[in-house]
Amino acid sequence: MSSIGFILLSSARFPIPSTRIAALNTFPFLCEAGFEPRVVFEPTAATETPQLSVTGRRLAEAGIRAVVFQKVHGPAVEALAAECRALGIRTVYLVCDLVEPRMAALTDATVVVTEFLRSLYPKELQAKIHVVHDGIERPDITVAAYNDHPGSPNRPLRAVLVTSAELDHLPVLRAPPPWLEVEIVGSYPRATARWQRWRQDRWALTRQAGLQQRLGFLRFAANRRILRTAWDPVAVYECLRQADIGIIPVDTTTQVHAALDGKVPSWQVKSENRLTMKMCVGLPVIATPIPAYESVIEQGRNGFLAKSRQEWINMLEALRDPATRRDVGIRARASVIERFSMKEQGRLLAEVLTRLLAACSA
Repeated sequence: MSSIGFILLSSARFPIPSTRIAALNTFPFLCEAGFEPRVVFEPTAATETPQLSVTGRRLAEAGIRAVVFQKVHGPAVEALAAECRALGIRTVYLVCDLVEPRMAALTDATVVVTEFLRSLYPKELQAKIHVVHDGIERPDITVAAYNDHPGSPNRPLRAVLVTSAELDHLPVLRAPPPWLEVEIVGSYPRATARWQRWRQDRWALTRQAGLQQRLGFLRFAANRRILRTAWDPVAVYECLRQADIGIIPVDTTTQVHAALDGKVPSWQVKSENRLTMKMCVGLPVIATPIPAYESVIEQGRNGFLAKSRQEWINMLEALRDPATRRDVGIRARASVIERFSMKEQGRLLAEVLTRLLAACSA
């Protein structure tokens, strides 16, 4: 077995999602491919620019043949990458939503999560850039049942939006139509933690730029058809199972998304993960067209893309039909369950490592 050392962005014991999905989830499949993945460095707290306690010489003595840098960069990382290469240890930069040409130049291969991210790297580095998607973590979970009604104010359908953020508004839609309720699963206190919820709302209100924004937040917070649920790695799947529609509205018009190197807004470099998670559950999904989603959704067949609020309303109206929801949801699951499986992504990463080590031996 060839030993592969992983330098992680966060602790393996308490990993943040990118560490879990991009690195740790691939370990069983790398083992099947004949590799021995080993964590050679993990920080106590997640950081992209760690001070490393490991050296290239120690890695070589431990029999490490390749080192994978999971989203880390900075002087200490660059120095270790250079030392490893000088010692004949292959190096891989594994990154999800950043473009780091310097790390790509310093390492033997860079692994990104979408073709769009790959296209952002300089032409001279393209041969070193490889695509390995985020793998679907719970392919065994599917919707509890496809409801047979079109929704009404008294018996609404439910749409679910999963996010890592603390949304203080409903992007694009602003408010759901009267026959629909929206559950936002995000960075919120639990519903029983009323004091924490009140304090979070108070801070959110003070962050609003002006009177109109404050009024908009108050309407959002008071809307009984917008439910804010605390994200939990287990409970989130129950929210998905109980939903009728998956939604991913992205605000592409404001400045809340920082630019990447002053050129590309950060919403454009997101992975397919939030989309494929919902699709694999069997939900019909409506999403804002961003590069990662456009390569997955076949309009009207396995999902929908919508830009303006009116387009969103039109797509939601189409999904009031029970047969359409069921058919699109079934096709959605079928279109992603193999292509974005953890096994397939582990295979793709193993291929990158195999080629690198073969080239080293030649």
